[in-house]
Amino acid sequence: MSLPTSLESTVAALLASGTGILAADESLPTIGKRFAALKIPSTEENRRGYREMLFTAPGLGASISGVILFDETMRQKTAGGASLPEVLAEHKIIPGIKVDSGTMALPGFAGEKITSGLDGLRERLGAYRELGARFTKWRAVISIGEQLPTAGALAANAHALALFAALSQEAGLVPIVEPEVLMDGSHSLARCEEIMTTTLKTVFATLIEQRVALETMLLKTGMVLPGHDCAEQAGMDEVAEATLRCLRRTVPAAVPGIVFLSGGQKDVAATERLNAICRKGGVPWSLSFSFGRALQDTALKTWEGLPANAASAQAALLHRAQCNALAVLGKYSADAENATA
Repeated sequence: MSLPTSLESTVAALLASGTGILAADESLPTIGKRFAALKIPSTEENRRGYREMLFTAPGLGASISGVILFDETMRQKTAGGASLPEVLAEHKIIPGIKVDSGTMALPGFAGEKITSGLDGLRERLGAYRELGARFTKWRAVISIGEQLPTAGALAANAHALALFAALSQEAGLVPIVEPEVLMDGSHSLARCEEIMTTTLKTVFATLIEQRVALETMLLKTGMVLPGHDCAEQAGMDEVAEATLRCLRRTVPAAVPGIVFLSGGQKDVAATERLNAICRKGGVPWSLSFSFGRALQDTALKTWEGLPANAASAQAALLHRAQCNALAVLGKYSADAENATA
């Protein structure tokens, strides 16, 4: 596969019907924790072997249009000597790259965070494109609390997201703008919708102010959900209606696509809710997914760091990807879930 050469062609390829994005951009501490839970040593070779196993799953490109990589993974090679971005391209999958440096406490704003990584970003973006990347991702983290988020924290994170997006487009890379409203806490569905609405309004006002071309970016956002500790959880239809209502009120029609993050949901639950949202339709954007753990969890537990388990782990990944691809079309079902991968 020859990689797309323009922002428009990259967007079109990432939003190909019945496909989504695999987020395999876990930082070293994050993947270290996931490996430790399964007693897998988090060595560079094990991380490389795991990502190679995922990326070479036969037929993955039928349901996965792009993969978000971590800096280490972007530079790694397979046992056969091919770079991992090259492997993805051979499987008709577009390589992307997480370019933020993670979150830190926002000075003066107790309990809130800002994402770092703008220093030197222009130069890094040029290097990533040379390595094969065609899109980027930057994640901001928004917490819900009694007095949170504050307007100051929203403005700071929106500004960082907008600068990242503008720099990405300047470098010929499609930015995926990710303001993640966390599910942590006991807030209600209505409270989540309120905060997500305010967050997205702030982000898009800042993107426009920063002269980001909305037509060549993607939004990555969570679904509107009650907090993990909320006593009253919401049904799938409630989640779908609240999510679509929020997006219709905040996301300009010029944005070509919205990819949902799983945000800590269990894998099957994330697929079911994605299906409920996409089945309702009636929106001006393409809807899809950009899942990390909700795509990888079963595959990682099946793999266990053992090469002998690679084929079974790949089958688990393909099954989860295929279920989510059906959900994008609103055609996911219990029969599809129970089908042999």
